Amino acid sequence: MHPYDPLHVNRRQFLGRASLGIGSAALASLLNPRLFAAGGLISAPHFAPKAKRIIWLTQAGAPSQLETFDYKPGLKGMFDKDMPASVRGDQRLTGFTSGQTRLPIAPSVYQFSQHGQSGMWISELLPHTAKLADEICVIRSMHTEAINHDPAMTLLQTGHQIGGRPSFGSWVSYGLGTMNENLPTFVALVSRPSGKTNAQPLHERMWGSGFLPAKYQGVRFTPTKDPVLYLTNPPGITAARRRAMLDDLQALNQSTLNEYHDPEIQNRIDQFEMAFRMQASVPELSDLSGEPATVFEDYGPESRKPGSYAANCILARRLAERGVRFIQLYHRGWDQHNDLPSGIKSQCYDVDQPTAALLTDLKERGLLEDTLIIWGGEFGRTVFSQGKLTADNYGRDHHPRCFSIWMAGAGVKRGHVFGETDDFSYNIVKDPVHIHDLNATALHLLGIDHTRLTHRFQGRDYRLTDVHGNIVSQIIA
Repeated sequence: MHPYDPLHVNRRQFLGRASLGIGSAALASLLNPRLFAAGGLISAPHFAPKAKRIIWLTQAGAPSQLETFDYKPGLKGMFDKDMPASVRGDQRLTGFTSGQTRLPIAPSVYQFSQHGQSGMWISELLPHTAKLADEICVIRSMHTEAINHDPAMTLLQTGHQIGGRPSFGSWVSYGLGTMNENLPTFVALVSRPSGKTNAQPLHERMWGSGFLPAKYQGVRFTPTKDPVLYLTNPPGITAARRRAMLDDLQALNQSTLNEYHDPEIQNRIDQFEMAFRMQASVPELSDLSGEPATVFEDYGPESRKPGSYAANCILARRLAERGVRFIQLYHRGWDQHNDLPSGIKSQCYDVDQPTAALLTDLKERGLLEDTLIIWGGEFGRTVFSQGKLTADNYGRDHHPRCFSIWMAGAGVKRGHVFGETDDFSYNIVKDPVHIHDLNATALHLLGIDHTRLTHRFQGRDYRLTDVHGNIVSQIIA
């Protein structure tokens, strides 16, 4: 049912619709265009940006900070001792470990060493990342409220634990618009782990536009013949015939738009046009066969496998080169409730070399100076073992109270560590950074005041950071 132009609403229609809750709300949205229009769209950044684009390397499932970036040497002498009750306090546990009679401390089986002029402590699992220690900024004091994957990932991506709000990339697309008319502003890539692992599902709302117009949603590229669904014309349909069909369809849609002034009709017109342009631009973009052999060597042995994290890192660089503003690259499989030593080793094998190659590649091409890279998951892992603890095997449960991520590129301090956790990596003791603070800071680097990028929906102004968020100025160069 189309919304009605206020000029077309007669007395009978008004009374009939006003008697229905949903109809009344729809009518109200027409009588107050701010409920339907983009109230927070900015034509230019609020101030000079340091970054033009973001590549968010999302490690879905929550990497353990204890095996990656938060070195705790004092734990070696506490193997299998009960975690002090004073450390946990009144923090909740998941259903996985709430029934355990003990919470035995599990020191990491992996070694750490210092790297670069910064002397940053990095795990032996990440030797390639370690070589770039002086390029990255590690935040060890991230925290969140969510203790389970779906609400935590939803909070990380949309600023709220409950689905229905726009994702970060959609907000950026909505606020800043495109840098390439032939490609989406926001692209999502989902990578397959190379090993056997517990890969949490990812829902499409993670790159959805929520209550923003549909044209701002992320477009997922898949490792198939058609990276975008229905990209190729069916047999017998030429490009000229497709163009003629779209022209006729646009004329019909434009006629309806002129009558009802429904913004979603304009969004549909825009999406059809984008889809047509993508038929020419995406096949060339997604074809990695023209990349020199040295590129595949740099990104590692998995880089020739479509859909791998390494192949998607190459694709992310190609997207960045072509002006895609927001690239969300997911790597699933970090949920190590048991057999963590082998599971996290496999995951680090997947991401370490390709991630380092991506940073190096961007730097060599002059793109890192205006590209913000973010690497990390939705929360951290517990210092105590979930399930049976042995000298060489253990699991770790979800832990939202503290975890580590890193950032690099445009506007970020290089070779810097921010924040500090206690001796158990269980509580933050210095410089906490909430998800809202991270998002506010990333928007700031794009030249956006996070308090001013808003959209009115159902009578309220919404933003990515809700009513929270502080810029972490200490990590900005």
